[in-house]
Formats: sequence, C-alpha cells, structure tokens
Amino acid sequence: MNGERYELSVQSNWTLRDVLHGKLGFTGAKEFCDRGACGACTTIVNGRPVLSCMTLAIECDGKTIESVEGIAKANHPLIEAYVMNHCMQCGYCTPGFVVTAKALLDKNPKPTEEDVKEALAGNLCRCGTYPRHIVAVLEASKKL
Repeated sequence: MNGERYELSVQSNWTLRDVLHGKLGFTGAKEFCDRGACGACTTIVNGRPVLSCMTLAIECDGKTIESVEGIAKANHPLIEAYVMNHCMQCGYCTPGFVVTAKALLDKNPKPTEEDVKEALAGNLCRCGTYPRHIVAVLEASKKL
C-alpha cells in the first residue's frame, strides 16, 4: 500500500475501501454512492484503477495498491495541477479523480483531451467542475 507492506486479517465480506479506512487509516477513498457508480473511492490496484467499494479486500492479497495519499506523498504533478486549476469546490470527488487521472498518466503519459475525458468518464462531481479536471490532467502530463 503506497510502497509500504501491511499484513492484516480481513473478513471475507470486507471491501478494500472498508479496510483502507477502518484498518489502515487511509481516508482519501471516499464513500459516496457505495455502489460503484461515482468513482469517489477509486484506488489503483496492480496498475489499474478500481472502485474500492466494489473490490473485496481479500482479493487484494499480494497486490500493489496506490491511493490518493500515496500520490500526494510522491508529490505527483497532478496534485499541484489540481490546486492551481481550481478543480474542486467541495472536494469530495477529488481523490477519485486524481487517482483515476494518475492511472491514465501511468499508462499514457501524453494523453489527448479525448483520452482524459474517456478515462474520467466514470467519476461524478456534484459541483460540476468537470472542465477543470481535463485542464489539470493535461497540464500535469506536460510535467511528466
């Protein structure tokens, strides 16, 4: 998890989001819909963005997991780009957008605007800041 190794026992019905919050203290992945429809709980598991509310923790044994906290700790260019481009109002959706964008940039460091739109399409924002996310991701890609 974010470059650190953790060993813990989990119940078979616990989700990755439950374990991140309740057992490991990583609160960046948000519970918004709890049905896999909003993207606020997105984490990266073995290089792929996944909805942590829909992923059983037991399925993550031995896998590499990255959260918004790890992305921030690494001082990824996305963090500054999100701040400088005013990508958030309430901020609740921001961790999911940042994690999804990081997964895109890991796979495609020079995305087009269409690539960014497609990658972020599964993330919802109640405040309607969608256009700013695209600008921030494209700006961050220039710094990679």
